[in-house]
Amino acid sequence: MPALNTQNVPVDPPLDCPACPRLVALREELKAAHPDWHNAPVPSFGAAAPTLLVIGLAPGMKGANCTGRPFTGDYAGDLLYRTMIDFGFATGTYLARPDDGLTLKDALITNAVRCLPPQNKPTGEEIRTCRPYLLSTLAANPSINAVLALGRIAHETFLTALGQRRAAFPFAHCAEHALPGTGLTLFDSYHCSRYNTNTGRLTEEMFRAVFVKIRAHIS
Repeated sequence: MPALNTQNVPVDPPLDCPACPRLVALREELKAAHPDWHNAPVPSFGAAAPTLLVIGLAPGMKGANCTGRPFTGDYAGDLLYRTMIDFGFATGTYLARPDDGLTLKDALITNAVRCLPPQNKPTGEEIRTCRPYLLSTLAANPSINAVLALGRIAHETFLTALGQRRAAFPFAHCAEHALPGTGLTLFDSYHCSRYNTNTGRLTEEMFRAVFVKIRAHIS
């Protein structure tokens, strides 16, 4: 992977990050309503020296924003962690809480935007503001050579962060993109959200097919 200019940005934003006023306002509102929730930027979760980086869009309100661990507490985590366990990227039992003892193996999970956005829809400016943390995460984990983007926005923000042309690597479910000059291969999947699975846009078989490709690439 080429050297990344992270300008001394940490891998995770501070818990009181003030960078995005709209997200801060929602965070403060939820702190008042649910003081026992995490209600802060969600740090990445994973193993030391990971080979696979999984990128989601943003924390869910009753998922990571509540629990403080990516994809923990909502349906998307049920499918993601079950699949990662089956393919050897996680061990233990996923119980939808951060103290369930689940550990990741050879993998790291993060989000393009680390704070909960209203209606689960971050703005373009919020995505850009959080992008340096994605770059710092990559720079701190040079062992990564495979990246799974869950959804088009995660796919596009990752390409932009690395200075790659989006038009050269169009998003498509189960697509595989070798990114020149990076040593990275980007894999795409529709997001494993309840909406996508309920509507049939993403089936468990479709999701597993992506991991078959990733495991073949890493192995």
